[in-house]
Amino acid sequence: MLDDLQKLIQKHWGFASLRPLQEEAMQAVLDGRDSLLVLPTGGGKSLCFQAPAVLRGGTTVVISPLIALMKDQVDGLQACGIPAVQLDSSLSPEERYSYECDVRDGAIRLLYISPERLMMPEFQTFIKQVGIKTFAIDEAHCISHWGHDFRPEYRMMSRIKDVFPGVSVHGYTATATEQVRKDICKQLALRDPLVLVGNFDRPNLTYRVLRRQDVDRQVRAVLDRHKGEAGIIYCLRRLDVDETAETVKSWGYKALAYHAGMHSDQRRRVQDAFINEECDIIVATIAFGMGIDRSNIRFILHTSMPKSIEHYQQETGRAGRDGLEAECVLLHSGQDFLTWEAILKKSARENDVSPDFLPNAIAHAEDMDAYARGAVCRHKALVNYFGQKYIEPSCMACDLCLGDVEKVGDALIVAQKILSCVARVKERFGVNHVISIVRGEDNERVRQYQHDQLSTFGLLKEHARTVIRDWIFQLIGQGVLVKSEDEYPVLKLNLASWEVMKGKQSVQLVQPVRKERSEKVKQSKADVKSWEGVEKDLFEALRSWRFELAKQIQKPPYVIFSDETLRQLARVRPSDPEKLRAVYGIGDRKLTSYGHLVLAIIKSYCEERGVEMDTA
Repeated sequence: MLDDLQKLIQKHWGFASLRPLQEEAMQAVLDGRDSLLVLPTGGGKSLCFQAPAVLRGGTTVVISPLIALMKDQVDGLQACGIPAVQLDSSLSPEERYSYECDVRDGAIRLLYISPERLMMPEFQTFIKQVGIKTFAIDEAHCISHWGHDFRPEYRMMSRIKDVFPGVSVHGYTATATEQVRKDICKQLALRDPLVLVGNFDRPNLTYRVLRRQDVDRQVRAVLDRHKGEAGIIYCLRRLDVDETAETVKSWGYKALAYHAGMHSDQRRRVQDAFINEECDIIVATIAFGMGIDRSNIRFILHTSMPKSIEHYQQETGRAGRDGLEAECVLLHSGQDFLTWEAILKKSARENDVSPDFLPNAIAHAEDMDAYARGAVCRHKALVNYFGQKYIEPSCMACDLCLGDVEKVGDALIVAQKILSCVARVKERFGVNHVISIVRGEDNERVRQYQHDQLSTFGLLKEHARTVIRDWIFQLIGQGVLVKSEDEYPVLKLNLASWEVMKGKQSVQLVQPVRKERSEKVKQSKADVKSWEGVEKDLFEALRSWRFELAKQIQKPPYVIFSDETLRQLARVRPSDPEKLRAVYGIGDRKLTSYGHLVLAIIKSYCEERGVEMDTA
């Protein structure tokens, strides 16, 4: 059956091989065994329920959170020659009736619906009559107590097993800690599920964390590195979104604002403009993104800290979905955590939340703050957070490994001063108090405990609070200092702390490198590799053709071909249909629909420029 599956995938999607865990995930669907698949964005989750649905026949119901997300996937499937439809509120009664008839007739392989529609009694009756046996839950983390905040209807998915006994249920998500995975399985009532967890690392993403200083200058620097490319700028507040969007437009970039304060029609127009590549840059609150399936987003810029590492992984995961290089920049300040703490406390006061909400939410914000301040390779830090090990000595795809920061020369002495202070206060005080002591601050709380009499008082008085706070979190990130998980966290020592104080264990502290404005940031391995052998002018010619064709057929450009396929075409430069068919992402339907047009563009370009064809 695996051979049949691979032939089918090659035929429809144009993929010659499977990615890690896809075979096991597809086999679980074919066997009718409940499963949960956790793969990072771009890892090929959707194929794991789409391909088995086509091979096996019948109809698979896909529960998806947003109409835009459903439309993108349905468009993509139809472009590959696969019968798929969505039932949502945007359809006319005639369209809905026609699609339901197709489902009844067994002509549809994938039926996309929202969780609200699934819970409608009349729809449940319809599904039972059809005899659906398989449900796929996209964005499955939304069902978890411990996952991301989302509309409550997703929690109703726990009823599937009761309403449809005998069906198999399969959850799919990009990010989930072990705690979240267990909760998803519990909430979905999965029976003896196969739980598959892929590698959380996204090697094609370059992560950079910058101290937020001159925001306009820092934003402009990122945009200038990505001229003509798609990106999302995330802001915390609606006012920030509107102001930033206007500023970006004044620089000559095609940018639009998006936030929950806009009318739904406005938001839909913005989404459509971005999906159809009529707009390059979206400035948004976190309300934007989940419904966007655009695969060629080349940068994500956070102007302030997200409220959790899970949110950060989801939001940065929207970059580079095509597997090509992308940059993720976070502008961070010590104020970010305090802002989130205030927002979360206000939310807890004003809403009926469980007792564990606030401490859990604050702990997540603290984890995100520690990540932003850490001195550990960003890829390693993210992978470790999700319970995996990162074994590469250097990722060469983050600010720390690319040399955007420099080591503090006397790091061991600085660390010893901080750790000694924690010891002197008997591990009973938090970060801010320890900072006050080592900076020699004359304030009431320091005097109250007579900590101005300690030998560590004023040992780092020449350094700013923000610098020392960064160093403390870097020490925490390296495991030589511990922050308790109490309601009022305090700094604690461990065995490694004493080894550092004795000089028997080294530490590394970093600070930003001062660069001249003319200096360029270093390219990551993915940046260099993805363009090797590519005729860039041919790539741009193919991209222009794709854009014009997309307007004609009223489909998003990436539904026609991904950027990865275009770069491969500009690298290999095939001369006939057989060689064209071997290019990644070109299945039978796309070969028939677009093959002659692509070959004509490539042939014309190569003849005009004297460029070699068939380089593979």
